[in-house]
Amino acid sequence: MFLAAVPEGLRTVFDGRVLRAGVASPYEILGVDPEADEAEIVDAYRERVKETHPDQGGSTEAFLAVKTAFERIENGWEPGDAVPEHDVPGGMDAGTVEADEPTEEPPEPEGVKVEYLNYEVMADRLWELTDDDLFEKAADGGLPGEDYGELYVRENESLLEAAERQGYAWPFACRGGACTNCAVAVVEGEMPSPSSHILPKELHDRGIRLSCIVAPETDARIVYNVKHLPAVQDLLLPASRFEASSSTD
Repeated sequence: MFLAAVPEGLRTVFDGRVLRAGVASPYEILGVDPEADEAEIVDAYRERVKETHPDQGGSTEAFLAVKTAFERIENGWEPGDAVPEHDVPGGMDAGTVEADEPTEEPPEPEGVKVEYLNYEVMADRLWELTDDDLFEKAADGGLPGEDYGELYVRENESLLEAAERQGYAWPFACRGGACTNCAVAVVEGEMPSPSSHILPKELHDRGIRLSCIVAPETDARIVYNVKHLPAVQDLLLPASRFEASSSTD
C-alpha cells in the first residue's frame, strides 16, 4: 500500500484534502528527489495516482494527498518550505492574509472546459441521458463537486488524467482503451477517439467514449461512471487485471 512505503517518521496525517504540518514533504509523498525535472515529477505523480486510486485498492485520502503534493510542487513549493496545515482560498496559508490586503483575481483556467455529471447520481434521481435539461437539473441540484461540476483538460492530457489532476477518483482499469471501466457518455461537444479501442461502433455512435484515451476538442458536457450501462457493462474488466502492468505504463 502507498502509506506503507512512506518512512514511519514521515507518514501522512490526513485532514480532509490537506496534509497537516510537520509530515512528509510533497517530494516525499511523490517519491522523487527535489532535484527531479518536470518530466520525472509528472511520471511519479501518475504512478502514485494509479497506486492510490480507490479502484486499485487505494484510499480516497491517499489519492488526494498525492494530488495535493503535486499541486504544491506545481505552485513552486521548495524544500525547506513549511507544509501548511490548511489550504485557504488563493493558495495562501491560514493566518498570512491581512484583513485589508486586496485579493487577486484567480488566473483563467488552462484547457478545454468539460462539464461533468456522475451517472450514479443521475440514475438515483431518475434522470435520463436524453433529458434536454439534464445539466440544468444537475446545476440546480445542490450536488457535491465529485458528482457535478466543471474541469479543464490541458493539451496532451486525457479526460481521465484531467479529472485525476483536479482530485477526482473516476473509475478506470487498463488506461489503454482495452476495457470500458472508464467509459463516459458525451452529451454535448466533440471528443473523437483514436483508432485503437474496444468500443463497438454502436456504442461509439451513441456517444460513449473511454476517458483514458480521449480529450475534448471543444467545450463539452459528459456523464462519467457509465460503466454499468447495458452493453458497456459487458466489456468491463476487474481493475486487478492491470495492477502489474500499470506500474510500467
